[in-house]
Amino acid sequence: MSDKAQENSEIPVGIDQTGERVEFDSMGEVRVPADRYWGAQTARSLEHFAIGEDRMPIELCRAYGYLKKAAAIVNERAGLLPREKCEAIVAACDELVAGELDDHFPLRVWQTGSGTQTNMNVNEVIANRAIQLLGGELGSQKPVAPNDDVNKSQSSNDTFPTAMHLAALGALDSMLLPEMELLAEAIEAKAQGWMDVAKIGRTHLQDAVPLSVGQEWSAWAEALRASIADLGVAREGLMEIALGGTAVGTGLNAPEGFSEDVAKEIARLTRLPIRTASNKFYAQATLDPTVRLSAGLRGVAVALIKIANDVRWLASGPRCGIGELKLPQNEPGSSIMPGKVNPTQSEALLMVAMQVIGHDTANAMAGSWGNLQLNAMRPVIAANVLHSIRILADGCASFRVNAIEGTELDRDRIGHLLEQSLMLVTALVPEIGYMAAAHIAEAAAKNGTTLREEAIASGKLSEEDYDRIVQPATMIGDDLSGA
Repeated sequence: MSDKAQENSEIPVGIDQTGERVEFDSMGEVRVPADRYWGAQTARSLEHFAIGEDRMPIELCRAYGYLKKAAAIVNERAGLLPREKCEAIVAACDELVAGELDDHFPLRVWQTGSGTQTNMNVNEVIANRAIQLLGGELGSQKPVAPNDDVNKSQSSNDTFPTAMHLAALGALDSMLLPEMELLAEAIEAKAQGWMDVAKIGRTHLQDAVPLSVGQEWSAWAEALRASIADLGVAREGLMEIALGGTAVGTGLNAPEGFSEDVAKEIARLTRLPIRTASNKFYAQATLDPTVRLSAGLRGVAVALIKIANDVRWLASGPRCGIGELKLPQNEPGSSIMPGKVNPTQSEALLMVAMQVIGHDTANAMAGSWGNLQLNAMRPVIAANVLHSIRILADGCASFRVNAIEGTELDRDRIGHLLEQSLMLVTALVPEIGYMAAAHIAEAAAKNGTTLREEAIASGKLSEEDYDRIVQPATMIGDDLSGA
């Protein structure tokens, strides 16, 4: 790129006195803000799809930078794009990926179902920035045109699902999977430290036989590990991309070998094992890989609901509930009741999980609405999946830092509840039989006495026998790992 072009890269060209410039597309001229790189098709979308305030996720727009860069490089190698144009497009794509052009992507989620308008928003921004870098006039489409150069060998129908996959992979790898791993590790660390702390178990929200605190917590960690594994399977499905299928999967107007070459180039740029889809017709007519990812995110939400609910049950009180866990006291819990502290991190995580499940319902519907060679419900599922990934990642981080890591045990309360439980009577069954043990538990419940007192009064056991048999520490199993 010439020094003169570099010097002129920040000089607005083609601006009139109104602070606007004229852009054009196949339907005619449109006026756009002079300080924005988008063009006519973006402006038309802003006018005709002013629905809500939900913008297309910026992660998807940035992901487009990788595929547009890869396409330019492959087109240049094939002799379809002059080197100077290619270099300018690549430079603009690098800025896009780096987040330097974020302000130039204003479109709503609620637009054409193919994502064409977002694809053109990207094409226009890259083209105008490339024109500026080459010292040309914004809006002129010379020397770089959004359709003929930036979109060369492509269609919205193969680029948008490709960008969806790349954006989801980036969000999974940079946000959700690391945070889930950290949360699982934090729970596992607590579990290992409390493996020998016996407590009463609960089924049907009623007293059951003992287990250890560590065993109880190990179930939560395992639920997260299983969800991570499920996401790994869904993540693998995102590695196949539609790019190269162009309009309907046939690859019309793309050079021979474009699909394979552009996939290799994206793999090089992203350092991910990206590969071209084996069946482009399937890749463009369905949203199945993203639907499977959404189902995996729903699975994460289900696991987190279990954990968050268990935590707030076990921390309920502090005096009139279960009260076995002592959560960090992060903020006052009531505007009227002094000293009240609530399990707010659990509540926030529960709401996150509910939203993710709601997103998944919409995503399943979107995925089922593919018609013939195209699924035209792409923007909503792209936005929902990326939003789910983000709030799950943030929710896991907040729950870990502000709840799990600072949680302590009320050992006195745990010991008291264990001692008072009638379900310790289960240990007597092999010695005196189910019916005799049941009568002892019923008598203790009726009389407000202890199991020990009623067992001895029944004449079925001596004091020594009862103390030998009913030992909670021996009732939680030899393998304290939970395996």
